[in-house]
Amino acid sequence: MTATHPFRDRLQALLADADVRIDGDRDWDMQVHDPHLPARLVAGGSLKLGESYMDGWWDARSLDGFLFHLLDARIEQRAPSPADIKDALRARLFNLQAGRRSYEVGKRHYDLGNDLYHAMLGKRLVYSCGYWRQADNLDDAQEAKLDLICRKLGLREGMRVLDIGCGWGEALKFAAERYGVSGVGVTISQEQAAFARKLCAGLPVEIRVQDYRELDERFDRILSVGMFEHVGFRNYRRFFEVARQCLDDDGLFLLHCIGSNKSVTHTDPWIAKYIFPNSMLPSAAQIATATEGLFVTEDWHNFGTDYDLTLQAWRANIEAAWDTLPEHYDERFRRMWRYYLAASMASFRARRIQLWQLVLSPRGVPGGYVAPR
Repeated sequence: MTATHPFRDRLQALLADADVRIDGDRDWDMQVHDPHLPARLVAGGSLKLGESYMDGWWDARSLDGFLFHLLDARIEQRAPSPADIKDALRARLFNLQAGRRSYEVGKRHYDLGNDLYHAMLGKRLVYSCGYWRQADNLDDAQEAKLDLICRKLGLREGMRVLDIGCGWGEALKFAAERYGVSGVGVTISQEQAAFARKLCAGLPVEIRVQDYRELDERFDRILSVGMFEHVGFRNYRRFFEVARQCLDDDGLFLLHCIGSNKSVTHTDPWIAKYIFPNSMLPSAAQIATATEGLFVTEDWHNFGTDYDLTLQAWRANIEAAWDTLPEHYDERFRRMWRYYLAASMASFRARRIQLWQLVLSPRGVPGGYVAPR
């Protein structure tokens, strides 16, 4: 286009640096449906990119491919979002994961409906990265992940286990049935807790709707899977202090979480508004600082590329199931969910974010810890 269309020219220049063309013929090229899109994107950054997709203003045959090209070229660093600046200031002024705010993500995301998650997550309601080393399908990858956690913790019959952020209870159920442990799971989601209690009926497992900061009892082992992303940088130290006070001196704590390559204080504005309110990804430096003097880091395992495979499987499941789900999961919701999954795939594929499992001990394992893989 000519210089009489400055917003389109600016957008075209940004996309060209990511090897993306407007209305091109490759799978990852952007197909524009609304002529006002360039002005909206240039002015609004990542928030408006996601919202305009939800509104049907553009498409790409490979949505994750398009977003991967943008992330791999770090386009967002050249087009800062006003919403990003606002969120950064808000995170610095307020503790977004304290008090009533700590329950917001449960109400707005995890309580969306168990029907949605049943359709997407496979045989087990496990909403975290599978372990694909020897698996070729989602269900096997999730079972392998649960067993890997149990083996890393060295679970034995009679142990008492705490699951911080227990989700729908699958990890505790697996550990109780396969390894003979008893346990307590805490979650901030009413929907998850109700399901988990039914799932674990008859097992020595207690499920509570409870903030982790209210915990004050001892356990042989602790695990936390996919919850630390909601803790917030202001609360990292408190989280690990609670884990330490609840863990026996000879115990082990496994933390499974998504991590960022750099330290931040808030998440992407679109993710914060539509998917995970008040969330943020920790960096290795932030975790190391928060655990200093409390734990010995016995093992730090990164298998972030497995999350791309997990997300692809979730997308295949949900796309096959949309027509069977209630009407309130309307077209705009579907486009929102597609964008969420595709953006997550792209982020892991571009190695912008990672998936970590840490094994921590209070005093160091005598003779050293040998990590299962």
